[in-house]
Amino acid sequence: MRAPHPPWPRRDAAHLLASSAQMAAIEADLFAHGLPVEALMEKAALAITAALLSAPSRLKQGVTVLVGPGHNGGDALVVARELHQAGIPVRFWSPFERHKPLTARHLEYALWLGIERLSAAPDPAEDNLWIDGLFGIGQSRPLDPSIEVLLEQRQRRRPGRLVAIDGPSGLCADSGQLLGRVAACAQTTYTLGLIKQGLVQDTALAWVGELRRLDLGLPQRLLEALPPQQPLGLAAADRHGAPAPQLGPERAKYGRGRLLLVCGSERYRGAVQLALLGASASGCGSLRAALPEVIARGLWAVQPHVVVERALTCDRDGSLHIGALGEPGALERLDAVLLGPGIGAIAAGEGRPGEEAESEQGAWRALQGFTGLLVLDADGLNRLARRPSEVALLWLQGRSGPTWLTPHGGEFARLFPGLAGLPPLEAAAAAAAASGATVLLKGARTVVASPQGQRWQLIEAEPACARAGLGDVLAGYAAGRGAMAIAGDGATGGQTAVETLSALLAAMALDHAQAGLQSAREGGAGAATPMAVAAALGRIGAEASSHG
Repeated sequence: MRAPHPPWPRRDAAHLLASSAQMAAIEADLFAHGLPVEALMEKAALAITAALLSAPSRLKQGVTVLVGPGHNGGDALVVARELHQAGIPVRFWSPFERHKPLTARHLEYALWLGIERLSAAPDPAEDNLWIDGLFGIGQSRPLDPSIEVLLEQRQRRRPGRLVAIDGPSGLCADSGQLLGRVAACAQTTYTLGLIKQGLVQDTALAWVGELRRLDLGLPQRLLEALPPQQPLGLAAADRHGAPAPQLGPERAKYGRGRLLLVCGSERYRGAVQLALLGASASGCGSLRAALPEVIARGLWAVQPHVVVERALTCDRDGSLHIGALGEPGALERLDAVLLGPGIGAIAAGEGRPGEEAESEQGAWRALQGFTGLLVLDADGLNRLARRPSEVALLWLQGRSGPTWLTPHGGEFARLFPGLAGLPPLEAAAAAAAASGATVLLKGARTVVASPQGQRWQLIEAEPACARAGLGDVLAGYAAGRGAMAIAGDGATGGQTAVETLSALLAAMALDHAQAGLQSAREGGAGAATPMAVAAALGRIGAEASSHG
């Protein structure tokens, strides 16, 4: 697989996820080099006004603008001015005695134009569209309780009738956490210049609504000054140019990736089919499986292209014994191994409840020495996490080949208990740096972090895909594409290979999210089943390969 060139995605305003302090520093740099503050405020507010006027039906009942004391309030007043001059009924409310000088001048001009200033808080039941320009980004303290009550009542009485400038008031733009009890609940948030990283976190989504970035034409030289490891957001357009396995047309099946899937158990039989559906959608040339005996016997009837490498036994609780992976030759002639979907809790040795049998320990030694790509998912992660955290970390650090970890929040907390309280972007990066593995931390907005510090985060996904089985499909698909990448360049070690494989995993997360969105668009939210997503992945994967 060739490394993406130029680096994927581009480090531009459409992709960089910034903190509020970084955005403030960029603005300060602009002002220090001669750009008037007034010019930037006008540019931002005119972009917001244009966006609002492009959907005039929202404005038919008029607009109430909530004006804060700072420059976010100044933006809001310029929007009020422009809407007023466009013939939209506008009034504003600002419960603050003092305003920053520029905001105060815009307030004075708005009054001179005849825009009404409310003397009391607006009625939360009114049908006007509310524009939240109270505080925006850079907030560090909770809102005044009276404002919290007003915003809470607004959402209860008129849901969907509020938009926010740069960020909903009461929400931290860096962490995505509430600063107090509630925040403004926006139908649309117009974020200015760069996407603020807190606005795409899972905890922020209910408050942010639709997130729309409005371009301010920030100079590229200022964006290039941001750290090399600045997180990058991924959306549908980024599928074009994304890293993909590069395999020549002369490659036979064994040259197009050889993947062993170790999945399923007597308790979780469906995980086998779902992981195999994902792997089949990847285009991987040779799929092999180590499965519970009860499934292995009939696999040929539903997945005839999959070779049953080993039929494995299960323990008394129905969990899969993986000890056979430690036998000589079990992991030879493979590019990748996926361990975990549906294998169940730790398989115990006779007479030692809760402890691994010696054969299981042998399997883990073999997996550590495996030089291909190892993908640990679901109960593969949970079994590793049964060890003390420092022992599990040493095992990961001792891996002979590249490793991908694909936990959800609970699995991550078990494997990295000391990092579980951090925001996802920080948690995934710290785990990747400590373990030497690429970490895909699942969520409504999944994060991928490389051991070298690169970070990617999805900025769109289908909520209906938060259902059982989708993770199994993702694990199979990612492992299959990873096996193809290893087969394509034959390199499993070295700094460049790890970085490139990390970018590939981020691209696989994007494919999976887009497959969910596509399935829901075509058949409704209920149609975004694991089987439908796997089918969509097959189409998306083929398209990605043709454009790679």
